[in-house]
Amino acid sequence: MITVTNESMKVVERAMNFRDRADTERLAEAVRRLLPALEEFDRFAGPDPAGRARDKWLGALDKPLPERGIGWEGVVDELAHTVVPYGLRNGAPGFSGWVTTEPTTSGIVAALAATVAGSQRWWVQPFNYLETVALRWLAQLLGIPADLQGTFTSGGSVANLVGIGAARQRAYEQIGCDPARDGLPAGVRSRIYASAELHHVVLRSAGVLGLGRSSVTLIKTDDKQRIDLRTLEHVLEEDRRKGIIPLALVASAGTVNTGAIDPIGEMVGIVKNRNIWLHVDGAYGLFGRLDSRVTSLYNGLEQADSVVVDPHKWLAAPVGIGAVFVRDRALLGRAFTLEPADYLEGSSVRDREILSPFDEFGELYHDFSVEQSAPSRGAQVWAILREIGAEGIRERVTRHNDFARRLASLVEADERLELLAEPVLSICCFRYRVAQRTEQELEELNQEIARRLRAESKYVPSTTRVNGKLALRPCYINPRTTGTEVDGLAARVRQLGDELAQ
Repeated sequence: MITVTNESMKVVERAMNFRDRADTERLAEAVRRLLPALEEFDRFAGPDPAGRARDKWLGALDKPLPERGIGWEGVVDELAHTVVPYGLRNGAPGFSGWVTTEPTTSGIVAALAATVAGSQRWWVQPFNYLETVALRWLAQLLGIPADLQGTFTSGGSVANLVGIGAARQRAYEQIGCDPARDGLPAGVRSRIYASAELHHVVLRSAGVLGLGRSSVTLIKTDDKQRIDLRTLEHVLEEDRRKGIIPLALVASAGTVNTGAIDPIGEMVGIVKNRNIWLHVDGAYGLFGRLDSRVTSLYNGLEQADSVVVDPHKWLAAPVGIGAVFVRDRALLGRAFTLEPADYLEGSSVRDREILSPFDEFGELYHDFSVEQSAPSRGAQVWAILREIGAEGIRERVTRHNDFARRLASLVEADERLELLAEPVLSICCFRYRVAQRTEQELEELNQEIARRLRAESKYVPSTTRVNGKLALRPCYINPRTTGTEVDGLAARVRQLGDELAQ
């Protein structure tokens, strides 16, 4: 029994009349105050200051926890003067280093709207329903069969984990086990098969799912960086003799190294004959299907058991949005079931009129992923597709693939530049080369070229390896990039190479 005293009543009265120190009423004013700094950042003027001024912003931010706050005005001022100006310029027109970029206007605005008015993707409200609309539009756009169950995730890492998790559930259920409920059985070995160009997040998925990273068998690639099917068949047969369960075969629909697309159609035949789950990782490259010149390379996709795509890549949605589609909805539910809780499911109204959005969950997705609370990612994807339509993203993908082909033609026309992989999608891998230099010297030379490019910040590709050779690797997914940046990169690499090779 709680004893109520006069002093405790005073404490309660003070609490009832106390106003929280965090502002909840000046959102519009705060955004208006920050906008000039954001607009100035998006001009990408001059060399990128973040690296050079590291001591400045680090010293301003590396402070002990304040006992008393500075108020929302102070926070906005620090954001405007100390944080935003030194932000990451991966949206600059000449940045082509990664397969993520700064989002476009519609996605940014939708993210803000969802943060304020749709902070939880559950319950009966528009932000919940837009998850379903956006997933349906994505599937329609990319030729994913409508009967696959889709769900948004925080990115390709979790999307791949969900797809492989469904594959794990199926493989072990076939031998009488429920791995999601009971764990993995002792003494049973299973394998995931993929090309050596596989994105490393699949290895992590295997580790998280208890399969072990070593359960992923990497198959050598052919001269076009695609999985070698003859080697795959040999390895599968050897593992069959050893009693190893073939859990999943992963097809890359556009690798992040070179943009190579595995022969999905032929891989379909292999999985059908051997009863293996086919998982297609199209996090970067699945949008490439919209370019009619390469559409046929995706033949067989519609027969995959799970498919991954990241809207925060080529669609230029805010970072933190992936999607996975799985053929068997019930299986996916068994793999990621969220056990019911009284404070949630117990409050849902059944078979009665809905008077409040909190009477019903709305469109359900928390049984199809590893997340329970999650932002409304669908609103951001919906906003972008509503703005530019299928035609707009189709034009973008084709234009970016054209950029890679244009760069390849410039490289091949220059005796000091070497094309290391023929572009398939929007990636072009090349290097500066001069005669009478060893491979080690060429590697060091191209590393220095890449370092100089990053320092100048006008043209910023990344680097990778193609057949053991260090390559400069621009990947064109940035809506702000124009042909000027494509031609400028080729010219600047040649110029820097000539200067450094003297």
